[in-house]
Amino acid sequence: MLVPKVVQNIQKQTPIARRRSIAKTISWRLVGSLDTFLLGSVITGELRYGALIASMEVLTKTVLYYFHERIWAHIKWGYRGSPR
Repeated sequence: MLVPKVVQNIQKQTPIARRRSIAKTISWRLVGSLDTFLLGSVITGELRYGALIASMEVLTKTVLYYFHERIWAHIKWGYRGSPR
């Protein structure tokens, strides 16, 4: 498959550790899920619907963010001086 090979090559070439990307993925997902829960609860008027909405989106967005982070770790744009 083409996509896993591309992601695998990006992961090998970036100077940023995978553990850092995973930690950022988890912390961002917690913030995002809290936001989704609050918005879903306010919009529907029901805490349980807010929780249902937040739980449904947590897995897909976690995976998407991890790969998004790994790709951006490889992009040099926006660094001042040399990248860390």
